[in-house]
Amino acid sequence: MNHIPRKRNSIEFKVWGSYALFSDPITRLGGEKFSYQIPTYEAMKGVVESIYWKPSIIWFVDAVRVMKRIQTESKGVKTLVMDGSKPSDLSFYTYLRDVEYQVLAHFEFNRNYPELKADWNENKHHNIAKRAVDKGGRRDIFLGTRECQGYVEPCEFGLGEGFYDNYGEIEFGPMFHGYDYPNETGKAELWKRLWRAKMEDGVIAFPSPVECSAEMRQFVRAMQPTPFVDNRNFTMIDGDESLAELLKLGEN
Repeated sequence: MNHIPRKRNSIEFKVWGSYALFSDPITRLGGEKFSYQIPTYEAMKGVVESIYWKPSIIWFVDAVRVMKRIQTESKGVKTLVMDGSKPSDLSFYTYLRDVEYQVLAHFEFNRNYPELKADWNENKHHNIAKRAVDKGGRRDIFLGTRECQGYVEPCEFGLGEGFYDNYGEIEFGPMFHGYDYPNETGKAELWKRLWRAKMEDGVIAFPSPVECSAEMRQFVRAMQPTPFVDNRNFTMIDGDESLAELLKLGEN
């Protein structure tokens, strides 16, 4: 298995569920939906942010390990038709079934918000993130889409037997990687990233957003970054009462 280096503020966990649907969000506007065979970077980043997130930090997904055999299952879903011509339409969604992944991620401070510099406390963010993993996350976990509930618990990345251990390299071709959001780039634009996905011995080593090729980026639309003001739509870590329980755990 590839050795994936850990950062000093890394978190590692297992996430699993009965179903998952990983796809390009732009293609989900209607009709048939079909999951990629492996998770997208953006979907796994969403899982990490559901465990713990603050606008003063940016999460980076370093690697995902596929623990179970890749399986799909199609379901007929009745969707509402809004033009009133008929009450519903039948579409087929193809999900991944019985999924389990190990995830390795780390965070960096969001330098696009210098006004939040007082919240750049690496030790506190890291400790709270690890305790949030122990608690199964601070928000509901979804595997690509809301109808696919996920569950989180701590693990050591690389430990245990995976279905694709010693399987060699599998290429999946061009695949949705994620979005370049204004909050994270400092530019008033939303861009979509693609990458040439591959898995080696069950491990997907994701390139970071800045490492993705400029030729595989697509402009989506103009978008303004969200302003954050302390005690208005954001609370510094030391004054966040919603974190009191997790902070208290560190004192015991």
